[in-house]
Amino acid sequence: MAQVSAMGKSISDPAVSEVSVSAPVAGRCEVRGALTFASARRAYDAGVKAFGASTDEAIEVDCGAVHAADSAGLAVLLAWLAWAHKKGRRLTFVNLPQAIIAVARISEVEGLLAQPSAPALEPTH
Repeated sequence: MAQVSAMGKSISDPAVSEVSVSAPVAGRCEVRGALTFASARRAYDAGVKAFGASTDEAIEVDCGAVHAADSAGLAVLLAWLAWAHKKGRRLTFVNLPQAIIAVARISEVEGLLAQPSAPALEPTH
């Protein structure tokens, strides 16, 4: 039996497993695809690679092109924040998917995602 994500799609479905993080340009990068259990490891690695290649101290991470998300996606964002903190960097998340906002609120960690420079917890879809 295939595993199913919170969004009702098969874990092996490319719609819930493909993810990319663009290299930051002028302190801004974009996450595209899925932030799900199926993509979490790749998402984390892609983010760390992109952020690490940048010389920007502060990076705005635009999640507006994320089309699937679950609690593992939230875990990825929190892990990116931990990585940035260790490196003396600051990440700001914008355009967070509603699913991540909901899980963050239920888990009482929404304050960790909120940054003073952006209304991070306002959904775009």
